[in-house]
Amino acid sequence: MLQDKDTTGTSSGGWTEPRATAVVVLQDGTVLEGFGIGAVGEATGEVCFNTAMTGYQEILTDPSYAGQIITFTFPHIGNVGTNEEDIESVNAASSSGVRGAIMAAAVTDPSNWRASRHLDAWLKARGIVGLTGIDTRALTALIREKGMPNAVIAHDPDGRFDLEALKARAASLHSMDGLDLVPMVTSAQRFDWEESTWKLGEGYTKQDGSKHHVVAIDYGVKRNILRLLAQAGCKVTVVPATATAEDVLALKPDGVFLSNGPGDPAATGEYAVPVIRKVLEEKIPTFGICLGHQMLSLAVGGKTKKMHQGHHGANHPVKDKTTGKVEITSMNHGFAVDPESLPKTAVETHVSLFDGSNCGIALTDRPAFSVQYHPEASPGPQDSHYLFDRFVKLIEEEKAKRQA
Repeated sequence: MLQDKDTTGTSSGGWTEPRATAVVVLQDGTVLEGFGIGAVGEATGEVCFNTAMTGYQEILTDPSYAGQIITFTFPHIGNVGTNEEDIESVNAASSSGVRGAIMAAAVTDPSNWRASRHLDAWLKARGIVGLTGIDTRALTALIREKGMPNAVIAHDPDGRFDLEALKARAASLHSMDGLDLVPMVTSAQRFDWEESTWKLGEGYTKQDGSKHHVVAIDYGVKRNILRLLAQAGCKVTVVPATATAEDVLALKPDGVFLSNGPGDPAATGEYAVPVIRKVLEEKIPTFGICLGHQMLSLAVGGKTKKMHQGHHGANHPVKDKTTGKVEITSMNHGFAVDPESLPKTAVETHVSLFDGSNCGIALTDRPAFSVQYHPEASPGPQDSHYLFDRFVKLIEEEKAKRQA
């Protein structure tokens, strides 16, 4: 910011730097200064980076981001505003699981016909602390080199920060290892889902009939996953992550869906794995994604491990080994299944072409399969929609066997 100059052309007050109104303090004491947006106050979480070029509203309402601070690598975030349709958490009015948002460029006024609010107002309403004006490329490079750090993000319009206290708080934060974050994002009770996919001029449509009953176990499910299940012809009943095997089986499902979700899968598995094992024993067709993929892997004896920087973005190439095709996928996970730990009855079906990590399995002795990524394509891409048809086909095949 340049102060007024006098008539001689010399500065009467000299150059002054804009005062920082927000900071991110990493666990190693690194301080990044910027300009606050969204909620005022402090929040803590693990810092990751997301490489998607679109869909920031869907990303910021993805329950899988609970306990995290998102760094957007794409510089222009907020330029199409926000609306009331592109929220991915099932309870649209609930606070977001994500703790904070880090952006490069200042947020401009909305420039999209669907926009109803400026990103700043939307972040405030959802209690998300935001920051703009830092070199997100440098922060991304730091995460790639050192891994995902814990941090404190703080926003004060007056720019008053006790940096030493913030450094101490950041250094004392618990690692994501061992944290079960599903309780903060799962549904509180059972409910039925009937909303289908979006159509221009109509918005989200209502399901038109169903052939199969699917019970979706909600570890932090996204709305568009449920919409695609409904579009595929499934009557969907959503149950909380705490539902027992008896609760699930009492609904007499034709199939069981294991949803995405946040946190350390081993911690969630303490109560989720016994339920899944019972479902598998009953040979009910099962389809898992993201955390649900990790839960299925744990249920058959596999193990998971913390990743260095995780996979977060909408441009991850994955090879389907069953067809030889490559699909571009949306990913959001900080843990991965160790393929070496899987039993012989779990065949690797998908693999990341970025780092070779496991991205899918299918069981040879049970009608079950899962993928590590988010096939619902909200905001995109849509390469993986075939998986919902694959699930329905599995249900139909199992029904035919039982009727034979």
